[in-house]
Amino acid sequence: MNKKTSTPTMKDVAREAGVSLGTVSNVFNGAQVSESYKIKVEEAARKLGYKVNRYARGLKTNQTRTIAFICPGTDHPFFADMANYISKALQEQGYRMMLAVTQYSPDMEQKCIQMVTENKVDGIIALTYNPDLIIDENLPFVSIDRFYSESVPCISCDNYAGGTLAARKLCELGATKLLFFNIAPAVSGEPDKRQAGFESWCRFHNVPFESIVSSDDQAFRPFLNLVRDRIHDGKPDFDGIFCNTDKLAYVICQILKENGISVPEDVQVIGFDGINMFGDNMMPCVSSIVQPVEQMALQAVSMLLSADRTHLPTLTCLPVRYRPGGTTREDFVKEYIYGNGEKEPN
Repeated sequence: MNKKTSTPTMKDVAREAGVSLGTVSNVFNGAQVSESYKIKVEEAARKLGYKVNRYARGLKTNQTRTIAFICPGTDHPFFADMANYISKALQEQGYRMMLAVTQYSPDMEQKCIQMVTENKVDGIIALTYNPDLIIDENLPFVSIDRFYSESVPCISCDNYAGGTLAARKLCELGATKLLFFNIAPAVSGEPDKRQAGFESWCRFHNVPFESIVSSDDQAFRPFLNLVRDRIHDGKPDFDGIFCNTDKLAYVICQILKENGISVPEDVQVIGFDGINMFGDNMMPCVSSIVQPVEQMALQAVSMLLSADRTHLPTLTCLPVRYRPGGTTREDFVKEYIYGNGEKEPN
């Protein structure tokens, strides 16, 4: 019969490494120790198969080095990318991420906050839609795209500038009558500024435009009605559309094509997010205003882990950029200008 092997302890690691128990504790708690001692302790732990019980240690130190990320779901590429970058940034700082999915339910968001708090997390990064969330003032909290209070930092991209950029790009590429479309959530947030930026640019430059903001119940019905009522001689009254998200833009493109309208020859479409069809560095979903998701995640983690949280900015907006994705006329413009054999300038 094999002799039962007991689980190694910190004392066993100290004995194996030839150092004090205090040194082992300092290494596992991230305290300052000499590199030689750190190597000895880590090698001894690997040899003995010692595993740090972070939860048990958290009960003693009131710190588990675990951060919760709360989001509606991982079925949307933007949420999935954000979760991935936050997890990576936390790992680089010696933390791990707990993912809580709310299934797009505002009521579930409060339950998720309660659940992760009971699990002794050291802080929360949240992308939520409940404006009445009850947040523990003693627990570090960073919001993405949603303002709660001056004590809760909010990280977002420059949505207003993104809206102006979309309008400008459509006009630069030949569009003359623009349309904005969105299916708005019940709760306002930073993404609402996309419409404001778009409309402001159009008004300032005297560009004709319309805006359609639908509800969840109506969904795409108002746009369908517009398309069917505003086609003359096979052409719609508008030739440039800015959608509040890439997902909306993708569906709008399908609706246009089903109604015999070519994209981007007849109508150019720009979305918002920067979603790729098959992951990083692959084919874009549509032409888009790209959110700096990785930079937003890094900023959220940096603020959450900041030693001094008394002077953190209430709102941090990171710059966006435009990326063509086949639903605007960049290639058609080049072909039109340089198709006669003229050399395209560098």
